Amino acid sequence: MKKMSLVLAAVMTSGMILSACGGNNTAGTKAGADTTTAAAAGGETTAPEGTGAGLDLAVQVGPNPETIDPALNSAVDGANIIVHAFEPLMIVDSENKIVGGQAESYDVSEDGLTYTFHLRDGLKWSDGTPLTANDFVYSWKRLADPNTAAPYAGDMLGYVKGYEEAAAGDLDALALTAPDDKTFVVELAVPCVYFSKLITHASMVPVQKATVDANGDKWTLKPETYVSNGPLKMIEWVPGSHITFTKNENYWGADKVTLNTLKFVLMEDANASYSAYQAGEVSMIKTLPTEEIPSLRNTDDFKIGSTMGTYYISFQTQKEPFNNADVRKALSLAIDRDYVANTVMQGIYAPATNFVGPGISDSENGSSFEEVTRKNNGGDFFNVADHDADVAKAKELLAKAGYPDGQGFPTIEYMTNDQLFHKPLAEYLQSCWKEALGVNLDIKIVEWATFTPTRRAGDFQIARDGWLYDYDDPSNMLNLLKSTSGNNNGKYNNPEYDKKVDEANSTPDIVKHYALLHEAENMLLEDSAIAPVAYYSQPWLQDPKLKGIWYSPYGYWFFQYATMEQ
Repeated sequence: MKKMSLVLAAVMTSGMILSACGGNNTAGTKAGADTTTAAAAGGETTAPEGTGAGLDLAVQVGPNPETIDPALNSAVDGANIIVHAFEPLMIVDSENKIVGGQAESYDVSEDGLTYTFHLRDGLKWSDGTPLTANDFVYSWKRLADPNTAAPYAGDMLGYVKGYEEAAAGDLDALALTAPDDKTFVVELAVPCVYFSKLITHASMVPVQKATVDANGDKWTLKPETYVSNGPLKMIEWVPGSHITFTKNENYWGADKVTLNTLKFVLMEDANASYSAYQAGEVSMIKTLPTEEIPSLRNTDDFKIGSTMGTYYISFQTQKEPFNNADVRKALSLAIDRDYVANTVMQGIYAPATNFVGPGISDSENGSSFEEVTRKNNGGDFFNVADHDADVAKAKELLAKAGYPDGQGFPTIEYMTNDQLFHKPLAEYLQSCWKEALGVNLDIKIVEWATFTPTRRAGDFQIARDGWLYDYDDPSNMLNLLKSTSGNNNGKYNNPEYDKKVDEANSTPDIVKHYALLHEAENMLLEDSAIAPVAYYSQPWLQDPKLKGIWYSPYGYWFFQYATMEQ
């Protein structure tokens, strides 16, 4: 076994990331975000003394979440809440480095198949009861349990020995053990070059068995049953209004937390959110009116954070006419991505030229997966510079599918929620597809609480979709379209694609890992399983006096070390 101390673990883990992913993650630069590196890594900060000391902060990061159960959540708004209430074995700090969370160190066997995590002394749940390694055994098995139906189960645990048996109902087959209260051992079936990144994900946190057993699927709905292990604990939830947290005095790093309370104001309407910000009711908002962005861009309040992710469109590939790859490709090629990014989305996002966007590493140190794709293919998949050429191809493909100039093509429906650029994009698609292809489109606006479960169930024809990376590896994006993925909203099913991605994810050869993923991305785009539209960035408004918070390129804000200048 290779022993790592806490400090060495952080250094070597970062080294593992570089060797596994081929370089530094340049997308980790957080434009406009303040950082508190020492606090994030458990260093020294000034902390409040006694109950009621510290900052009372109100923020808006989204509407009422569909769920804040770590195993069930697959949305960034829910995750923003979960990362404040819970903590996994290792965490990602404000410099986008992996450091100790509930585990202060871990060992990796020489063959890369066994991970042994050493938990911190005296860990407790927010109710004051002890937290042990068995809590991780239970929680990861719950994630794998088919009765839980966790969307991330396969992505997070697919490499653990016995996962297939566990996913079929035999949870004891999952190779997780707790030799003692402070030791958690994980055995992998095959080496995973990015397993050190998976363990930082919000779905990999522990949940308290006694609470879940006693309350079933309602355990997340009340403060007294939302028992957590992170820097904050819930004290109030008024659905549709707000969720309030306070400092968790039983958290191992509680003396570093500078908040007294953190109030997540739950708003979906951008104008209401902006009005609350203008009135000083909240100090930060994620959701802002698109029409206000031009006048706000040069103010001290306006921030843009670098975000690793792709905004795309999902086709319900099991429904006609979207079960025809030529139809999907025609609709995709007809989209003017440069116009969408720079006009409809006001230059906040960048046009998507492939599926895997900027900031994701490749096998060589300092390389970019996107740049290697461009080099390998002799250019981008979508011809942003000559959109007319793509439209000409689109017309040919639609005619080949039996719908010349859209003749005989049924009126189709696009489902979206109404935030930021979602509705303007829908209106653009309506105009674009009519003008370029003769296709009629109806727009269906759905509230967020209904939108995500409807989309996940595949109950749509075409839907607005998108993904922010959970870890720096292209597999995180490409895994979405595997037939077994709980996040495969369009129900795309291609056995050859599944085989290619599985082979890439199970090889210990890093060069081969990335080469196979390049092949998989090309296969996906040629089949037009989805239509990439734009690469994300995240705009928000923040009180200039608010300091100590940071924005992660994975789409999360961290508020637990916030301060307010007087």
